[in-house]
Amino acid sequence: MRLQGKTAIVTGGGSGFGEGIAKTFAREGANVVVNDLNGAAAERVASEIALGGARAIAVAGDVTQRADWEALRQAALEDFGSVQIVVNNAGTTHRNKPVLEVAEAEFDRVFAVNVKGIYWSVQAFVPYFRQQGGGVFVNIASTAGVRPRPGLVWYNGSKGAVIVASKALAAELGPDRIRVNCVNPVMGETALLTEFMGVDDTPENRRRFLAGIPLGRFSTPQDVANASLFLASDEAEFVTGVCLEVDGGRCV
Repeated sequence: MRLQGKTAIVTGGGSGFGEGIAKTFAREGANVVVNDLNGAAAERVASEIALGGARAIAVAGDVTQRADWEALRQAALEDFGSVQIVVNNAGTTHRNKPVLEVAEAEFDRVFAVNVKGIYWSVQAFVPYFRQQGGGVFVNIASTAGVRPRPGLVWYNGSKGAVIVASKALAAELGPDRIRVNCVNPVMGETALLTEFMGVDDTPENRRRFLAGIPLGRFSTPQDVANASLFLASDEAEFVTGVCLEVDGGRCV
């Protein structure tokens, strides 16, 4: 098992990519702390992991709030004694629409969740990782930060910030043996698919978006989980500052 003896926190772990990451990490031997704004969803995923024989707890919380990050760290340490991996997966978007139609509240929410959430994770865990001699951050960004689409300007910008911040963190924190990498999924089959497309989820609309992906399908939670697993594992001990595109060729 590639994560045996490690503890991983997964934000946004109650559904979508986060659920896939949490369950994959558990199958690979990790203790998993499933965090989600939706406490019931986090409890469901943690319970399903436990039914499979692994150890998991659910911690409800808002990644935009410092106090919730401190509570998340405390809960992980109380239950498992240590933390080696933090996966910053929680994310949101504004609906695909012209830039002048994006309301200020939508803009603020996108940057609060997608960017400020990572800021607070760094504040909460870098001192701890330094104390224990190292750790791993895996940040879930997006191909939107590499090859942006019209209609998602501020979402694109938030993910571009995640990519650059991940590289800068890797450079700054490398001497502390803290690795920072990110995963860039293409549009995925998650609850946000309709928001990303900006139109109804119909076979015709799917075909229009799939035309830009050479491998001909959307990303799945398992695709993102597999990439995250490698970056979180000791197999990637000399890998930091990397943003791995999981995109079926979208960014070629």
